[in-house]
Amino acid sequence: MEKHKKDQATSNTLSSKMGWRHIQILMLFFGMALGYIIRTCVSVAVVAIRQEYEWKDGEDMLVLIFFFIGYIIGMMPSGYLVGVWSAHKILTFSILLSSALHTLGPFVAQYGYIVFMCNRFIVGATQGCLVPSVYTLLSRWVPPLERARLGSFVMNGPQFGTIIGMLVSGFLASSPLGWHSVFYIFGIIGVIWSIIFFFVAADSPSSHSRIKPKEATYINGSLGNLDKAGKAEKLPIPWKAILTSKPLIALLIVHCGYNWGLYVFFTVLPTYMDSVLGFSILQGGGLSSLPYVAMWILGFPIGYASDWALSKGYKVVTVRKIANSLGLWIPTAAVILMCTIPTSCSALLVVIITIGVGFNSGVTSGFQINHIDLSPNFAGTMMSITNLSANIMGVAAQFAFKYIVTGDRKDVSQWNTLFLLTGGIYFLSNLVFLLLGEAHIQPWNNPPGQQRVNKRVSIISITGEPTTLFLPEQIEEEEESSCSESPQSL
Repeated sequence: MEKHKKDQATSNTLSSKMGWRHIQILMLFFGMALGYIIRTCVSVAVVAIRQEYEWKDGEDMLVLIFFFIGYIIGMMPSGYLVGVWSAHKILTFSILLSSALHTLGPFVAQYGYIVFMCNRFIVGATQGCLVPSVYTLLSRWVPPLERARLGSFVMNGPQFGTIIGMLVSGFLASSPLGWHSVFYIFGIIGVIWSIIFFFVAADSPSSHSRIKPKEATYINGSLGNLDKAGKAEKLPIPWKAILTSKPLIALLIVHCGYNWGLYVFFTVLPTYMDSVLGFSILQGGGLSSLPYVAMWILGFPIGYASDWALSKGYKVVTVRKIANSLGLWIPTAAVILMCTIPTSCSALLVVIITIGVGFNSGVTSGFQINHIDLSPNFAGTMMSITNLSANIMGVAAQFAFKYIVTGDRKDVSQWNTLFLLTGGIYFLSNLVFLLLGEAHIQPWNNPPGQQRVNKRVSIISITGEPTTLFLPEQIEEEEESSCSESPQSL
């Protein structure tokens, strides 16, 4: 007992001290942010590029689309690569290559949209390893006691990058530096980050040359892998059971529906601000970042409410479905409302877009965490299945924009068609999740002979980071009873 108290006190002391793990986390945060800056800044810069080189309607959208096609292709081998090679080196070269290619943007743009499009395709492919690499490094560097603080800090990098990418790009493109600076400045920063990260980071505490032994022992010991950081037991994947699972199909559909809307607003919002609402590049870039600021802010109260509901014994499936409905049906109402308001009320439209997209944060407490509810052992595999399909759906959304919004981009009726289609997809995909979604651990989670785990549930922290909670008695009974009867509705 005394030894346990002493070990606990030592852990608490170490967890409160700054160490090399915090440097890793800070670098990962900026790495994620840079990846998303390089991804989003072109959505703003392409407005000026199209005007300067007089690209035809739709050519600018092809440039944006081909980044994500490359990203999808790059994702396919990424899970395997980070498992057999150094996640640290893969992430370093991923950001280094994408940043270097990004700086070539102004050079390749003068040769036409096709050459520029090929450049963006390769940039996207180099970023396919970004998220798997970061998740792998987090799993090896973040002790459980610090997971909510450090892990969620890194996962806020994409939203921070999206805000900076849109806000600063609008300022740079409209400044005397011109749109060229959007590529040079962010590209050079990315190259500098890669060099620093290569020398200060490592795959695990055990392989870091500067970390103190006490900190390395604390991290590895807390993760249960004292000398084998990052090496976990590999279970046989029950592919047939997963692919034919009803709740997995529900997750795939709702993930695809969410990504459709995410990609629509992610890529065309600056164009909408410019063509329909009449804002300048500077104004449009800043206003386009507002929805993502709202998304980050609204994530806190939604996460708090979800944690509170679970702690009070509310059914897990109910919490997931309510949060997901906030994340998809409020945006549905917003896009429908947008189509009824004249474009002369530009300020009101910006407010509606900001609120609608902001509430998308509800899905982080809904379907995005549901993979872990269903199968802690194979949540990563399930996420790779739904994420790949969802990104393909996102690319389809961009092609839909290309063929729906044609000719005169000031024609509001075309935009309304796109927005109503997006609202319909939001509504139907969440409806499928409400009808088919579940939140209990599936029978195929545990291979034959392995004891079933049924006394924990994944929850979302206040900043969107998945954690594990021992089940209150009421929820544990729900988990047991769901073996014979699956909850299908609220």
